[in-house]
Amino acid sequence: MECQAVQAQLSAWLDGELSEATGAILTAHLERCEACRSEWRELTALDAALGNLAAPAPMGLAEKVAAKVRRPRRRPGWQSAALAACLILGIALGGAVARSFYGAAPPNEAGAEVASLEVFQDFPQGSLGAVVASYQPEEGNGNLQ
Repeated sequence: MECQAVQAQLSAWLDGELSEATGAILTAHLERCEACRSEWRELTALDAALGNLAAPAPMGLAEKVAAKVRRPRRRPGWQSAALAACLILGIALGGAVARSFYGAAPPNEAGAEVASLEVFQDFPQGSLGAVVASYQPEEGNGNLQ
């Protein structure tokens, strides 16, 4: 492994982000390369120095944050009821519009409404949709009348 590649991975190795196999390769390289070993020592010293730094929060920060964060207000009961009513109205209107858009299915010989299969087109050969679409009631389905 080249020194440039090793030095690029030293920080990730220090943070424990590399696998054990990669760590073993880096260790082997550090044993025989003084330049990379020096870079490793500097990096670990910097990490230790930064780890010991205190980062105090400004005075009164917690109070300022708590003052800006408000508890969510509860919604009055009538608003919840209105929201539920709007949802139900939307579902009902959507169903009515869809029914008028697609139209009612014509009744068959027995008087039952049957959904049109025209919306299903180009079924893959051998699929269940192709079987259902190709079903012809006059061929019979095994029921005796």
